Amino acid sequence: MSFSSCLVDINALLDSAEPFSMVGVCIYKVPSAIRTLNEKAYTPTLVSIGPFHHDHPQLQNMERHKLIYLKAFLQRTNACLDTLVSNIKSNLSRFKSCYSETLPFSDNELVKLILIDSCFIIQLFWTYYYDDGFLFKPWLDDGIALDLLLLENQLPFFVIEEIYKLSSSSTNASVPKTTIPGFLELTIKYFYSSNKSNLFFDNGDISIMHFTDLIRIFHLQLPIEIRPSNNATDERMIHLPSATELLEAGVRFKVSTKSKCLLDLRFSKSGGVLEIPQLTVDDRTEILFRNMVALEQCHYPYESYITDYVAVLDYLINTGKDVDILVPNKILENWLGDSDSVANLFTGLCKNVTHCNSSPHFTILCEDLKDFCRNPWPKFKYSLIGTLRRDYCSTPWKAGASFAGILLLILTIIQTVCSVFQVVQPNGS
Repeated sequence: MSFSSCLVDINALLDSAEPFSMVGVCIYKVPSAIRTLNEKAYTPTLVSIGPFHHDHPQLQNMERHKLIYLKAFLQRTNACLDTLVSNIKSNLSRFKSCYSETLPFSDNELVKLILIDSCFIIQLFWTYYYDDGFLFKPWLDDGIALDLLLLENQLPFFVIEEIYKLSSSSTNASVPKTTIPGFLELTIKYFYSSNKSNLFFDNGDISIMHFTDLIRIFHLQLPIEIRPSNNATDERMIHLPSATELLEAGVRFKVSTKSKCLLDLRFSKSGGVLEIPQLTVDDRTEILFRNMVALEQCHYPYESYITDYVAVLDYLINTGKDVDILVPNKILENWLGDSDSVANLFTGLCKNVTHCNSSPHFTILCEDLKDFCRNPWPKFKYSLIGTLRRDYCSTPWKAGASFAGILLLILTIIQTVCSVFQVVQPNGS
């Protein structure tokens, strides 16, 4: 190929390249370095929402249910189909800009996809809000709810909310229009089990991008702290001792009852007590945390509150022995059964994850814990108490015998002192 023809080909490629901007992007393909560690955690198993997994062959069974829900939605609301389609078309450009990759669909295909998926979600949430029960079989309900939280399986919130508002204006439901809940209220009710901090929002209180974003907000303590601008990794977050090492250094663990926010970890330097809110570890835990961390990696690199929390747990939990320390203190509620499974879960969450800056709260917490561990006295005290418990109080019989021996020793010392006093007293007179 001649130089001139090569140049022509390159210019043709440049002309065909579409400009792409990350402005407005909020729905991402999970970075491959993270995704390959556990692809199942980011891939829907029952229902596809949005364009990224739309053609997945294993998710086609739910397409029939989506159409059933679309029909039920139209019958319930008497919404004009032409009005809905027209609204979607007017927002199509904004819709496309929300995704991190160019979408391989025509405009008509996208309009159809948005209409069906949005109406399915609205009708699903509406039915759940008023019936407050299982819509499918229980395992199917749980699976759908989990799929709706995956980062790659999202529609922009504004798209669904727009359709909901249009349908609410023409709804023929028995509910008075003045009491019709906003779509955010329906959403919070549907995902109530993930609202760990029991946060409540009025419809105007928060602005969310999509359901994964909402779940992240559920786990944050409001008002959210403002972080200092810092592009460098904070070294003080590195090499935090494990739970076993902290226990051996004299740190005592206590479940926090003052706050329901998972991020509200507190350490008392005077008492050596580390308070941690309770976390239930079950089959959903890894999926939820992986998707929240992925969202922060892509969209909140300098506000990575969930990533910081996961990093602290990664430091604290290295082996099943660390889990066995936290479970009896009710810091972890283990529904996985095996302590090693819990340890493997947390040690894998931070692999290939980049920390741009750390929360001042967690940075100070880590520094205080390391300072405490440098003090030899708490470690000596813990070692002494541990030796006494292990060698003299491991069984009720040993404890009783040890107590009797100590009591006998004290009585012997008292008797000796009294005898000496009696001998010395006459000479002193």
